[in-house]
Amino acid sequence: MGRNKRIDRGAVLDAAEAIVVARGAAALTIGAVAAASGITKGGVQSCFGTKEAMLAAMLGRWMQEERALFEAAAGTAATTGERVAAHVATTRRYADGKHRRAANLIAVLLQSGSHLDEVRRWYGERAVPVAADDPSSRLARLAFFATEGAFFLRYFNLLPMSAAEWDSILADAQDLAVS
Repeated sequence: MGRNKRIDRGAVLDAAEAIVVARGAAALTIGAVAAASGITKGGVQSCFGTKEAMLAAMLGRWMQEERALFEAAAGTAATTGERVAAHVATTRRYADGKHRRAANLIAVLLQSGSHLDEVRRWYGERAVPVAADDPSSRLARLAFFATEGAFFLRYFNLLPMSAAEWDSILADAQDLAVS
């Protein structure tokens, strides 16, 4: 009987993300992903070529999933406040595993440097006015930055917070966004 020559690319990405979530960015290697996936290093390389390409695939998949969640929450949001409220709702709705995955993925990507522009574009798509001039846009801006700050503080374990505290903080940010 011949070997199965098909490798499930999504399963390999799942293994890579699990490594980053469980052991951090430094643990992500082609060898570690191969071992976690039950395939050879060559199998991982046949899927992605390089670690950098694997990171790009991880980022692409996360951005696609996150964008779909955001678009569902934003609907026909027209104002900055409504878009920020949708961003907060999307962030608030993630399960802990998804948040840890996103936070650790961002940490890995920022270390590589080559994906920084993609992350910047992602933030730019949220249409947050850094130089807000009207009061409602300024409150929306504050809500956005509060959400991102809470996200990174919680998921980089810089400030432990319970699920109830997390939900309360993001509920406040969501209310602030549409004030």
